[in-house]
Amino acid sequence: MLDSLLTRFTDFYNVNILSYLELLHENPYRLITLIIDIVLVLFLTIKMVQVLRKTRAWQLVKGLSLLILITLLSGFFGLRILNSILASLMTYGVIVIIIIFQPELRRGLEQLGTRKLSKFFGIEKDIKIKTKEKIYKVVNAAVTLASTKTGALIVIERDINLKDIIETGILVDAEISSQLLVNVFQNSTPLHDGAVVLSGNKIKAAACMLPISNDQNISKGLGARHRSASGISKESDCIVVVVSEETGKISIAKEGTLIVDVTEDALKQILIKNLIIKRFEEEEEN
Repeated sequence: MLDSLLTRFTDFYNVNILSYLELLHENPYRLITLIIDIVLVLFLTIKMVQVLRKTRAWQLVKGLSLLILITLLSGFFGLRILNSILASLMTYGVIVIIIIFQPELRRGLEQLGTRKLSKFFGIEKDIKIKTKEKIYKVVNAAVTLASTKTGALIVIERDINLKDIIETGILVDAEISSQLLVNVFQNSTPLHDGAVVLSGNKIKAAACMLPISNDQNISKGLGARHRSASGISKESDCIVVVVSEETGKISIAKEGTLIVDVTEDALKQILIKNLIIKRFEEEEEN
């Protein structure tokens, strides 16, 4: 195992580092491409670490790093049986990690390509204002629906595109308004069964089908709406507002976690924190 890693490192050094130095000696202008290459590698590495640190996969990354270290040490000290077992785990462990943490990896890669675009083009301030208006409209609609115990499922798209979910429903593509959201979920309308997806400042689609979570930690007293909210929020970075038709209580789902029975003020603060503060203020710090 150790010999294999050393061989790969030597090959990498010869092919990439030494060849770069030889080209640099022949053509000094190659220094520019070398600098760009190094900067890009460092940038992608830092961004991937930042994304992973915000997910449950981060603990696994730390554990995997420790496993690699132990594997190297066991090979160095000649502990053949231990090294053989650990080497086998390393071989199949990568496949298992990809399968288990597929939602987190997908979310991280998609965010990496989208989260800075609005800031780059200088339209961040306008988005902040419109996002706050959207939040107030969603909160008002949720409170109105809760007062009449009308079930509702409102999915708020963030960085990760929900095109696949939108395509399962009926296209609406209308400006967001509290009254329209309330009307959609009335039992007398054909669109009330399913989820509404908000994309940008539009009600993009209604009667959408969502994946149902199999999380055993979700209370058995909660129905399909709550499980669907948990499921889609785990697979993407969206925020989901749920209104129970049994109790009239408002819940919110994010990152696969359900927060049940939130007040109007709490709902507003959670949405502002996740849709505005985390997206804009924390990006400025980075």
